[in-house]
Parts: sequence; C-alpha cells; structure tokens
Amino acid sequence: MIDVRNVTKRYGAGQGIHDIHVRIAKGRITSLIGPNGAGKSTLLSIMSRLLPMDAGEVSIDGLNVVQTDSERLARTVSILKQTNDINVRLTIQQLVEFGRFPHSRGRLTSEDKQQVEEAIQYMELEPLRNQYLDKLSGGQRQRAFIAMVLAQNTEYILLDEPLNNLDMKHSVQIMKVLRRLTDELGRTVVLVLHDINFASCYSDAIVAMKEGRIVREGPTNEMIDSAVLKGVYDMDIPIHLIDGNKICVYFS
Repeated sequence: MIDVRNVTKRYGAGQGIHDIHVRIAKGRITSLIGPNGAGKSTLLSIMSRLLPMDAGEVSIDGLNVVQTDSERLARTVSILKQTNDINVRLTIQQLVEFGRFPHSRGRLTSEDKQQVEEAIQYMELEPLRNQYLDKLSGGQRQRAFIAMVLAQNTEYILLDEPLNNLDMKHSVQIMKVLRRLTDELGRTVVLVLHDINFASCYSDAIVAMKEGRIVREGPTNEMIDSAVLKGVYDMDIPIHLIDGNKICVYFS
C-alpha cells in the first residue's frame, strides 16, 4: 500500500498540493485524474521521492520514502516522468538495460537479460532495439521509456501521463500491458491520465484532484459518474454504457 499522509508542497501564490491524505491499495491500477494544474504530477513525484515535500509523510509497504536508501527504494518503486531527457546517446536496448541497474549494478545476469527482453517484447520494440533514441518518433521514444520502467520489475509502477505522444493502438497496448501486470503479477500501478475513458476502462480506482486537493476518490464505477465529474471538471459529461464500460462523451 502507498500511504500518503498530510502531504503539502508549496510553489507560491497558493499553488502546489495541500494537506493530501490518500491510501492507494496494493495490486490495483489507480488513476489520478483532474484538470491541468490540479497537482497530479506533483503528487506522483513526491510518492517516488523525485520531489521533496514541505510537510507530511509517504510510505510504500511501510518504507518511509524519505528515509529509505536509494537502492532499496529503486527496487520497490519505478517512475516514468512526464518529460525524460537523456544527455548521452543510447539505443533502445541500452536504455531498457539501464532499467535493470538497481538489480545488476551494470553487470547484467541472465535474469536481467530476460527482464530486458520481455520488456522490449511487451512494447513491440524488437525491430527498433538498435535504433538510437534521438532517431525515434515521440511515440516510439515513449514506448522505449515505458519498457525501461517495466524492466526495472518493481512492485510499484508510477507513470506520469504515459500515453503522451502515443497513437490509439499503442495507447491501448500500454493500458493492456499494465492491466496484465496487475492481474497476473500483482503489480501496483499508479498513473496520471488525461483521457478519463482510459481511466474508466482500465482502472480499479480513481483519485480526482482539483486545485491541489483531492476532491473525491473511490472505485472506478462510482467515480465515473456525471455528478462526480462535473465537480472535478466544471462541465457536464454524459456517460454511456458500451460493452460494459462507462464511456464519457465530453467532446460534444
């Protein structure tokens, strides 16, 4: 379980996140939704210790993320940031191998190589494995970074807008992979999503944020509700049931 207690991060002029308290259950997909500037990415970064908090405490499986040593934390939780800049020239293969560093310390074992191979296959990157990142499209590069996170093989996976730059096919592919990791391997996935229909179709739980605070949280079926969503997005969003999924019609 991820336990966030009274977490605050201030950016000035009232911006940031304020007194956040939330518990994210293990072995489920939880989506963070809300308008731009709601604090979703800030909260995700604090969970992984990428960003320091001004107040509060975060623990993952009982490990205080501030006090836990970096190697142990890297074996427990992996994160994909919204923007990923690497200054060295790497191929996809080398990038995904880098995901095994917390385990291999740079010396890949047979198990490490297997994890790398599986991650590359999950993301359908086999034909591109020797291509350099700076020669890839935005979508191909995004899939490569997700493969790196998957190769890290942590119990907790945090993804900040992982569907950025991806077409429909690969967006669905990513969500199906995450669903499989959760259902078959018991991984815990927390991700920031802007498309609430992906959250509706693939999440077990949803945390809705607005103006730096959590305004509602709960099971997906309860959260994908017109009244709930209006309180989050300040707009009327009709919902239709299609093939057992609640689909939000927010573009009309």
